[in-house]
Amino acid sequence: MRHNRLVINQCLPMPELLHARVEACYQLAEKFFQQPFPRPQVSFRLRGQKAGVAHLTENLLRFNLQLYRENREDFLRQTVAHEVAHMVAHQLFGPRIRPHGEEWQLIMLGVFELPAQRCHNYEVARRQANRFIYRCACPDGEFPFSAQRHRLVAEGRRYYCRRCRTTLQFTGQQRLD
Repeated sequence: MRHNRLVINQCLPMPELLHARVEACYQLAEKFFQQPFPRPQVSFRLRGQKAGVAHLTENLLRFNLQLYRENREDFLRQTVAHEVAHMVAHQLFGPRIRPHGEEWQLIMLGVFELPAQRCHNYEVARRQANRFIYRCACPDGEFPFSAQRHRLVAEGRRYYCRRCRTTLQFTGQQRLD
């Protein structure tokens, strides 16, 4: 069995370490497929629950810096390879393939020798959200609205209770969820 073990200098600063891992993944893919691949732009401007995103037509990889900090070793090994595999699969097989289909799985398993996992299992801290309380005519009719939905109401949109069919009215109350 061939080993595509990737050795990266762990003393590098975090962004450079991730860039080095991206490059190492591309070198493995080029060796395996015997062809060059254009290198993507790498961005750390991703937030929320996703660890990484491959923007295929823009040749751009975006990574979640917070999840990278909290899960450094697995992030470098699995998440970076996962996103590079999307780019390589797209460049080899075109835009009509399924995102986690057999082409992507071939690259994860055959090239990077890593499990073809669709999702990460990193702990993601959910931030508290401000909720705006709306009511209807029902005795227990309380509806917490997000800031976005509250803004839409301020712009003229109306929401109705499905039971009593009255327009939901802002109570003036807010709470953190």
